[in-house]
Amino acid sequence: MKDFKSLGLAEPLLSALEQANYVAPTPIQSQAIPLILEGSDLFGIAQTGTGKTAAFALPILHRLAANRHAPPRRGCRALVLAPTRELAAQIADNFRIYGRGLGFRVATICGGASPRPQRQMLERGIDVLVATPGRLLDHTSSQAATLARTEILVLDEADQMLDLGFLPALRRIVAQLPDRRQTLLFSATMPDAINKLAATFLHQPQRVAVAAVGATADRVIQRVIHVGGGEKRSLLASLCVTSEPSRTLVFTRTKRGADKVAKHLEGCGLRVAAIHGNKSQGQRERALDAFRNAQIDVLVATDIAARGIDIDAVEHVINYELPDVPEAYVHRVGRTARAGASGRATSLCDMSERKQLRDIERLTGQKIPAETHDRTTALAQASKPMPQRHARPPDRADDACADEGPRHRKPSRRPASASAAKAPAKSTGKGHWWERSAAVRAPRPSTFDRNRRRPAKAGSPRATA
Repeated sequence: MKDFKSLGLAEPLLSALEQANYVAPTPIQSQAIPLILEGSDLFGIAQTGTGKTAAFALPILHRLAANRHAPPRRGCRALVLAPTRELAAQIADNFRIYGRGLGFRVATICGGASPRPQRQMLERGIDVLVATPGRLLDHTSSQAATLARTEILVLDEADQMLDLGFLPALRRIVAQLPDRRQTLLFSATMPDAINKLAATFLHQPQRVAVAAVGATADRVIQRVIHVGGGEKRSLLASLCVTSEPSRTLVFTRTKRGADKVAKHLEGCGLRVAAIHGNKSQGQRERALDAFRNAQIDVLVATDIAARGIDIDAVEHVINYELPDVPEAYVHRVGRTARAGASGRATSLCDMSERKQLRDIERLTGQKIPAETHDRTTALAQASKPMPQRHARPPDRADDACADEGPRHRKPSRRPASASAAKAPAKSTGKGHWWERSAAVRAPRPSTFDRNRRRPAKAGSPRATA
């Protein structure tokens, strides 16, 4: 398929795509859209950033327009389930863009917002409802929502939706849907165990896979830097300060770690914000808007942002900590090199993360080029001051994310030399350091004196001898 017109989409959809500068369908779109238009259940796998949302949104809007009728009160005609608030909002925005000429009602229901306006929207009926499972169950339990007349169900990021944390809620939602419906599953990764589980929700599904399960985008230049755990922050600051791209996305494993890393980078003169599950919906939206509008340089996030950020200008993704689940690496890296652009992904790996790195390479089926952080070079530059990429103005972008932290912070207690020991990593050989010959690695000096005797305790026989 060379253009969207050949896919048989309605004219209003084609006009909206032209206004959005969509020229030609991506492989996942050209293969999935005809099957969805036929009414088949579908299991779609494609690399992140290849247009999976349009692959199900366009045919859904076409089918609703071809059989137009009023949506059921307190219900919806099409239901899209997403794992995060950010992803739900992004999907709903895409439905509005593609269906601007059709006049459909599109709504988002998720946690972190007042339920009263959501109940009012449901009362009128919604054509396309995008929701997170927990909040949707709250409304169905209170009889504010009913799913008995839903025609189409979509599970986006199906691997996470079918994970243990979402499975009980998902089963309760599916039990309320009619048996005669169309079900679509889309994801960039699909482990075998989840793959078998997903088959229980589909009826004679068509399978579309335009990339190997767990494959990362070809346009992403990946590398891993082996570094001591105590030197990660200084190396991260160096990568962010010396990096040319205007937007850098940093991933951590924990919420507390994200706040600590953001505070450290801000002390190095960078404009930073953090988003994670402990932030309110308003805080997260303001931080994302500031990042999208280049009001901040670095966004530090947990995996909550690995599936909910669609910002074309993200040129550098840094894994400050490797994820425990290897599939999350694919989604993290997929935040760059979107919409045909190229990008870079750098992962900082200490000794405790070797297993995670092996699992990632096993999943992606590739060896990530490795470097070793040269601590000697970093110490030699310790006396050099950290270059200030941006002077902190009186009214900085804190107004855009005012609740990300206090406006006036105490000066850092860390000595200047400790925060200035930041040098780009230097490769000392090919492959991961633990795979090279032991003769290549210099022995690590020991600070423990085996012949030193501990001081005797008062009153012991040795002390009184």
